[in-house]
Amino acid sequence: MTVFVVWIADPAAAGLVAAEPGPWREVVEAAPGLLFVESDDTLSRVYHEVKWLLPDGCALTAAPLAGVPKARGLASGTVSWLRDHVRG
Repeated sequence: MTVFVVWIADPAAAGLVAAEPGPWREVVEAAPGLLFVESDDTLSRVYHEVKWLLPDGCALTAAPLAGVPKARGLASGTVSWLRDHVRG
């Protein structure tokens, strides 16, 4: 299981990812346009599934997390969720 950090330039489009089934078990919106996505699948698969849900031209980046990042100001419960789901 891997947790990916996904940034979507259009925060309104981020809700599309959480609302749709995909190769993910869980999606947490940490801040507008910033998602943490837990999946058994590859970075490529997660990236492309997210990309296909977004409007044309919407900027996107995705990367696996190697450890729990230092963070503040995120949605309530996000850091606890990361501690429970990120290995490393």
